Amino acid sequence: MYELKTLLPQFDIKLPTCMYPLKNVSLAADSLASSSPSSASASTSSCKLEASRSSKTSRNAATCALDLDFLGRQIQQLLKDDTASVAARQEKVLKQLEELKEQLGQIRKGLGVCGKTIQHTTAFQNGGLKEVPLQDVVINGHPNFIPYALLALKNAWRDLYTIDVKTFTHSTMADIGPAAREFEANLAKVPVNPALPKISVTLIWKNCEHTEMISSPTMYVPIYGEVNIIRYLGRVGPAEYRYEGSPLCNEIDLVLDICYQLLRCNTHKTQVAMVRLLDKRLQQQQYFGGSQMSVADIGVYSSLIRMPAITDKDLTPALVAWRKRAKLVAQI
Repeated sequence: MYELKTLLPQFDIKLPTCMYPLKNVSLAADSLASSSPSSASASTSSCKLEASRSSKTSRNAATCALDLDFLGRQIQQLLKDDTASVAARQEKVLKQLEELKEQLGQIRKGLGVCGKTIQHTTAFQNGGLKEVPLQDVVINGHPNFIPYALLALKNAWRDLYTIDVKTFTHSTMADIGPAAREFEANLAKVPVNPALPKISVTLIWKNCEHTEMISSPTMYVPIYGEVNIIRYLGRVGPAEYRYEGSPLCNEIDLVLDICYQLLRCNTHKTQVAMVRLLDKRLQQQQYFGGSQMSVADIGVYSSLIRMPAITDKDLTPALVAWRKRAKLVAQI
């Protein structure tokens, strides 16, 4: 046989301290380590005797028969040692959890978050929706598709609810244009009342195809379309504009769907056709939600502003009268 040189040099291996050591569960190693010298020599001699007997009848390597009594004692010893070590590790983990709980409590206290459970006292005032603290929302919009509904809602809810809108310009936009700058100035003119319930909205002018809103700070789940943003704000806004419990809830949703289609019409003819559908939904009412203004009126008013091709000639007398009434509330 040729002698092979050692490929790896001899060096000390530093074991990590964050890992649990594994025990040697080899029966032969444990039997030699745990048994006395006399019993070890007896076991070794019995193995040799058994091997010599087996070698006469077979060429395979012989092994000793298992001692069931010794194996049972070995298993009990292993279980006893493992139980103690597991209990010690469990105590250590519980102590670490207590320390983590104290750290989270200090963070909660520093942030000013109340540690009491939220009492849902108005669960059935909003169509069964639970009242929970609102997260700040982010809206990405293109300057060519200005979300006038934000300004209309901010004016309509002036004495009921506060929408605090802050605007920023994304790096993809070199210039937002005069219309968007005028929109920002009009938003800034509406005062913020700290005594009223408030939702903070960050409007980012961005080179995006659709107006989108992100309501969750932990995951990117956008809500596309200005009409759907109006639906969301109508659900979390003042109770006077929540329409889920209204008998006209389906009618309001239908009007908002027509607004969604109107904003996606490519020809003037199809736009006028959508306007005719809005006139049928208005009927003899003062507003699309009945005798009072609703989020449906906000959606229609904002959509018509975004459609400069639609003039008074394309509107019916009922829609012209309605727009004058809505302008007094939306103030756009």
